Amino acid sequence: MNKHDLEAMSAFRYDLRRFLRASEEIANAAGITTLQYQLLLHVCGFSDRKWATVGELAERLQAAPNGTAALVSRCESAGLVLRKPDPADRRQVQVHLTPKGESFLLELAAQHKALYGAFHWVFGEHTG
Repeated sequence: MNKHDLEAMSAFRYDLRRFLRASEEIANAAGITTLQYQLLLHVCGFSDRKWATVGELAERLQAAPNGTAALVSRCESAGLVLRKPDPADRRQVQVHLTPKGESFLLELAAQHKALYGAFHWVFGEHTG
């Protein structure tokens, strides 16, 4: 570990915190929490499907399954998601976006995409 490494780590943490603060502002302006936005994003974040299980969402959110289930319930009460039994395994529950949830997600994701671009993350943009 040298001074250059510490400077790079400091710059990364600063950018990360700026991004998180801006993300909070975007979600809050829309009337939802950052965690609710992240849940909506992760529901659509799996290849070849538009749903996720509570366990998958917990992993993506790095949260406890029971806390994630409570978050899904809050999103369900807000009309953003709905639960459906998995047709292949009735013990599993799929979380799907409602039209309202999809609308929220698309609007907020567009704002976040512009924000990612400012940090040159996610979409392969590089400086210099």
